Amino acid sequence: MKVMRSTRPNSPLSIFGRSIITRMIVSVLAIMVLSVGPVSAQTNTVSGAVRYVTDGDTFSLRGVERPIRVWGLDAPERNERGASAATSTLRRLVTGQSLTCRVRDIDRYGRIVGQCFLADGRDVAAQMIAAGVAREYCYFSGGYYGTCRGN
Repeated sequence: MKVMRSTRPNSPLSIFGRSIITRMIVSVLAIMVLSVGPVSAQTNTVSGAVRYVTDGDTFSLRGVERPIRVWGLDAPERNERGASAATSTLRRLVTGQSLTCRVRDIDRYGRIVGQCFLADGRDVAAQMIAAGVAREYCYFSGGYYGTCRGN
């Protein structure tokens, strides 16, 4: 018994459909890249002066459309104990500074997740962890900062 296909694999409809899907994927990727702001194509970084600190692990850079979520850092949320200390520590550390962030991901809120460095080379997450106002986000960092159990 032969099984009949409803559409032939090389029919104009299937080729046309694949072409549309491919164009849509390319368009979405292009929009994502262009909406990030000034990104270095060679190193996948964003940089700029800090414009605003949102909380203990998020800030905005001048000229970069999306907020930056500091990679590998878990600061208390606004309604948690220690949130204001984390926010004020990050504010003191980065306000008026020019940062360079290596883009690691885009999170579910559309923020750039970046490993960020001050002009003198200090890692922002490492500074916050050392200050005791935030901790390493081990699930994402994989123990990079050496504070996770088993390191």
